[in-house]
Amino acid sequence: MNHRYLPMTEADQKEMLEVIGVDSIEELFSDIPKDIRFNGEMKLKEALREPELVRYFQGLASKNVSIKQVPSFLGAGVYEHYIPSIVDHVISRSEFYTAYTPYQPEISQGELQAIFEFQTMICELTGMDLANSSMYDGPTALAEAAMLCAGQTKKKTILVSKSVHPEARAVLKTNATGQRLNVIEIDTKDGVTDLEQLKEVYDENAACVVVQYPNFFGNLEPLAEIEAVTHSEKALFVVSSNPLSLGLLKSPGEFGADIVVGDAQPFGISTQFGGPHCGYFATTKKLMRKVPGRLVGQTTDEHGQRGFVLTLQAREQHIRREKATSNICSNQALNALAASVAMTAIGKKGVREMAYQNVQKAAYMKKMLKENGVELAYDHQPSFNEFVVKVTKPVEQVNQELFEKGFIGGYDLGRDNPTLENHMLIAVTEVRTREEIEMFAKELGGLQ
Repeated sequence: MNHRYLPMTEADQKEMLEVIGVDSIEELFSDIPKDIRFNGEMKLKEALREPELVRYFQGLASKNVSIKQVPSFLGAGVYEHYIPSIVDHVISRSEFYTAYTPYQPEISQGELQAIFEFQTMICELTGMDLANSSMYDGPTALAEAAMLCAGQTKKKTILVSKSVHPEARAVLKTNATGQRLNVIEIDTKDGVTDLEQLKEVYDENAACVVVQYPNFFGNLEPLAEIEAVTHSEKALFVVSSNPLSLGLLKSPGEFGADIVVGDAQPFGISTQFGGPHCGYFATTKKLMRKVPGRLVGQTTDEHGQRGFVLTLQAREQHIRREKATSNICSNQALNALAASVAMTAIGKKGVREMAYQNVQKAAYMKKMLKENGVELAYDHQPSFNEFVVKVTKPVEQVNQELFEKGFIGGYDLGRDNPTLENHMLIAVTEVRTREEIEMFAKELGGLQ
């Protein structure tokens, strides 16, 4: 046999045709007029035997260059971070790796507890009252937050800053179209949300204001000032946040956020070609019954023993139907488990130290770049682990030249915004070494 997963022999085929009462496979298509049937040969290469096929694909794979081979300074929503080795050991266990929705709590206590711990740690990081069991990814969570706000306030306008990740804004607009909601984008000024424009556009029709913290350019938004504008007419305040940054920064909950969303990818989830990842969704008790997805709650059994169950199940996947807040009825349980294991292994002090290293190493990169003649776009703005630089030629060309020097460069901001042509977004995480930072700065400076 050429392929072990295609076990049908000619004898099997003949027997199947006899059972259904036809003489040939050609006869199966006899109802289709011959003049519209394709009678030639498809322009496909002949099928390979399995060993040859494996070698072929291995050859294709070997042409790729991964972040395990060269240092990467590319972030823009997906980051290379330290992942404790215990993460893969735990999530590879069959009881977790093959688990599905824990509808029967009596046989799903391990899975339910893992999700409950994820919810708890997300609440501690974001400063919110409760979190759901995870969502597909950060952009999905942000769109769901905006939909919840529209449903809760009965208002049709969503105000979102252009400093929010462009892919998240695209997902938001797609969702808003289906709900017949109006999305207004607020411009940026000096790398953060333009407060004056926000004040001009904001009115009693606004369902929510959506910002990112740290924002897409790596800068810290003035959440206190944005919150004051948002709540002046009873709109809801939605903050999308990198959870690792919250190990060091003041939480959005402390700034009065109503909903905090984001992607748990920085904790225990590898970059893996951009996905899958794990969105999180945290909010206040007031909005508890409007949260999309699933919630795991803690209870006690008839013997007083601690236990876990799916709670508040009068939800979209059960009875609410067209009245549901959302049609999301699943979660990223395996990746949420990875995030939980990573956060537990790293610990509270470890998360703070990890965040601190991101800030310090990014600051050192800024210093080195300036010494090598590279201009920083928003140098006066406080940032976390990303920042924007100006280059003297197209970013695509710069990145190709950096790649030839042994580096994966930053994100080309001109792809999303023509006014940011020749601007590169650079990410520096805790895994980058002093030598890598200094060499990258030297090489990028030499390309100016």
